[in-house]
Amino acid sequence: MTPRALQASCFEFLCRRAPTDAAHDLAHVKRVVKNTLYLTDLESANSDIALPAACLHDCVSLPKDDPRRSEGSRLAAAEASGFLAGIDYPDELIPEVAHAIEAHSFSAGIPCRTLEARIVQDADRLDALGAIGIARCFLVGGRLDRPLFDPDDPFCEHRDPDDGAFTVDHFYSKLLKLPGTMQTAAGRAEAERRAGIMRRYLDDLRAEIL
Repeated sequence: MTPRALQASCFEFLCRRAPTDAAHDLAHVKRVVKNTLYLTDLESANSDIALPAACLHDCVSLPKDDPRRSEGSRLAAAEASGFLAGIDYPDELIPEVAHAIEAHSFSAGIPCRTLEARIVQDADRLDALGAIGIARCFLVGGRLDRPLFDPDDPFCEHRDPDDGAFTVDHFYSKLLKLPGTMQTAAGRAEAERRAGIMRRYLDDLRAEIL
């Protein structure tokens, strides 16, 4: 199966499944695939593993407030493995794809043991940063009906961030920390660039509300 045919089969499979929310839709998956192919080329990784892992990384995606959230990537890996076993995909590569899917999740905390897993994790985290990351953050916050920020301390200067209570807190509890978690040199450089976009946005927000 050619990479184009494999990607098309994965996307067709995803289109039969309703996304958890608009921040984890097929457009998100396509951006992660784009990031993955970019990093795979720079890092000389195996695209036969990285591509399907990127395509299927969110084939099971639990809501942010679901108590089983940390199990989502394992469930996705199992679902993806079953799908790949039913198409013209090499059986011997399925465990590697499954590992890359399991390890991509921030909440699962599973260490990456392959280059392809590191790339898929970086590719997914890049989509949580930059201009698209800002948009997705507020999209999820709105879906969960969370206030934009704490009016008494919007930027967590005198308290610990609580992104279960305020959307802007998510920048401080997770998003701005992501560059330090990146697994590849190319991913880290791009993450730093995108984090800079977020910091400038927060500076602009500060100027408007304080």
